[in-house]
Amino acid sequence: MNLIDFDEKFAAYLRDWMSRHEEEFATADEMEDQVPEVYQQFLDTPAPWLGGVRPGEYFEKEKDADALVSLMCAYVDGRVSVPDMLLNRIAELGGEAAERLMQLLDDEAAGNEKKMLAVTLLRELDSTLPMERYIAWQYQREDEDELCDNAMESLESMGEAAGEAMLEALAGASPAGKEAMLTALSRLPAKDDRVLNGLLELLDKRPGHLAILAASLGRLGDARALPALKALCEEEKLRYLDYIELRSAIEELGGDAPDREFFDDPEYEALFGVRDV
Repeated sequence: MNLIDFDEKFAAYLRDWMSRHEEEFATADEMEDQVPEVYQQFLDTPAPWLGGVRPGEYFEKEKDADALVSLMCAYVDGRVSVPDMLLNRIAELGGEAAERLMQLLDDEAAGNEKKMLAVTLLRELDSTLPMERYIAWQYQREDEDELCDNAMESLESMGEAAGEAMLEALAGASPAGKEAMLTALSRLPAKDDRVLNGLLELLDKRPGHLAILAASLGRLGDARALPALKALCEEEKLRYLDYIELRSAIEELGGDAPDREFFDDPEYEALFGVRDV
C-alpha cells in the first residue's frame, strides 16, 4: 500500500466544506463544532483518489496483522501521519495483532514512536502479554520517560493481574520506577503494606516529588501515613503547592493539617499576589 496522507486529504476536504458552508454559521466556533461530523462524512464518502473506496473502509480489506503493523511502521519511517483507520484495523485483528506488536516492543531499532503506538494498541486490545516487559522497563526508568508512562497506564488498566507483579518488582526498580509503580498500586482496590512503606520511604528520598507522593498516600487511605505527612507540613522550606497536596492528603485520611503562611513563597505570590506591607 502507498503511504496516503489521510490527514492532508481531510484538510483539503474540510477546506472545501468550509468554503461552501461558511455563510451558514454565525461564528467560527459554531463551524468548528461541526468538524467531527464533517470528518465522519469524509470517512463515509467514496473518494476518487482511492478509486472510489471510502476512506473509512480503505484498510478493511487487509486481514494480515503483520502487513498492517509493517505499514504502520512505514508511515512512521516516512514521517507521514499514521491514519486512525489503520490503527483501528490493527486493533480489530485482536490476538494476531498482539503477537506482532509484541515484536515491536523487543525491537531495539524500532524507535520510541513505534513502541508508543504498540503500547497503546496493546492496551486497546486488553492484552496482558506485555505485562512483564512493562514492569522490566521500570527498573532503569528516569523521571521523564513517556514510553514508561504509557506502559504504566497499561499496567494500571490490567488491575490486580499486574498488582502482585509490581509489588514484587519494587525492590529492584529505580526511584522513578518505584514511584510510578507505587502510584499505580495506590489506585488498586487491594491494599498492601509494601505500598504504604514504599511511599513513606520515597517521601525522604524524593523530596522534589512530595505532591505526587502525598496524593498517592491520600488515595491509599491508610491513616498510618498521617504522622509523616503532618511532619512534612512543618518543614521550613516547604513549597506552597506541596503544602496544598500534603494538606489535601491529610484531610483525606481524616486528619487536620498544621496552618502555615507562605507569603515569601514565589508560587504563593504568583497565585495570590504580594502581601501588602
